[in-house]
Amino acid sequence: MSLQTLGYIGLKAQNLEDWAAYGAKFLGMQLVDKTKTTLSFRMDDRKQRLVVNQANADAPGFYGWEVADAAALEALAAHLSNNNISVARGSRALADERHVKDLIVFHDPVGNRLEVVHGAESTSDPFQPGRAISGFRTGPLGMGHAVLHCEKIDDVVPFYVDILGFKLSDYFLKPFAAYFFHLNPRHHSLAFIESGKIGIHHLMVETCYLDDVGQAYDLAQRKPEMIATTFGRHVNDQVTSFYSWSPSQFMFEYGWGGRTIEPETWTPKVITEGPSLWGHERSWITPEQRDVARDLRITNAAAGLRIPLNVMEGNFNRAADACPWWNATAPARKTG
Repeated sequence: MSLQTLGYIGLKAQNLEDWAAYGAKFLGMQLVDKTKTTLSFRMDDRKQRLVVNQANADAPGFYGWEVADAAALEALAAHLSNNNISVARGSRALADERHVKDLIVFHDPVGNRLEVVHGAESTSDPFQPGRAISGFRTGPLGMGHAVLHCEKIDDVVPFYVDILGFKLSDYFLKPFAAYFFHLNPRHHSLAFIESGKIGIHHLMVETCYLDDVGQAYDLAQRKPEMIATTFGRHVNDQVTSFYSWSPSQFMFEYGWGGRTIEPETWTPKVITEGPSLWGHERSWITPEQRDVARDLRITNAAAGLRIPLNVMEGNFNRAADACPWWNATAPARKTG
């Protein structure tokens, strides 16, 4: 019955035209369906990954999590019912709308709508990005990750860990408290920030080339007010990224180079180096928190903290050896 990946996300939005431009021309997703009330975007061979529905207010819509098959879906539905969680079977019309074989619907303790599905539909039609990007890193890692606000971390962790089976990856407490959870080799598919609020903090998608991220950052310079967090690199998932404000005024992280982990042997820990190795100046935190974050990054720099890049076959070339000191110390360096 185990959840496997984050399959899709749905949003409620007031301005579909803004989302059509943001999703396709900025994020580089493929707009595959546009009506007066709905937008649907592809990121890969799946028929859809992001759905935006017209609404009177901007708000989260739903989070679609995947299981392996019909038996796993039935087992999860029974498990939820046995834990006194109200579960509804998705209608045939809803399954068709989501492009899946079957689904169940329920809510987490703070009201987020969760849909668990199996049999997500794919298409043989080539993915055609809305702007010239290399593509998105998805597949068995899922579409990316969702980071959500919560009033108190204890309001949500027992449900996601004990009931749904998410595993803690790590957490940090400065400059703010954030907890990260995995289902598969992606470092985290879900995280919570203890902010005293409810809703989406940010969504993250990962490209196959660093250049895609850099070029999106250049595009954002046309409207500097779009940039919520400057270019930088995280300590825990090792993603190089920046954050922009979406048309619904939550953030989208646009990243590259995330690490993969071994879920079966992973040991969670507290991250004391702060959220970022370098960069990631955050406009959305308090001045006091910003000072703490800067101090943590300066401490990392003074210590010479370095983390090797995570590359995929085909998106890198190995440089010729050019430094005698580097070659001589290679056996002593940690490379992964």
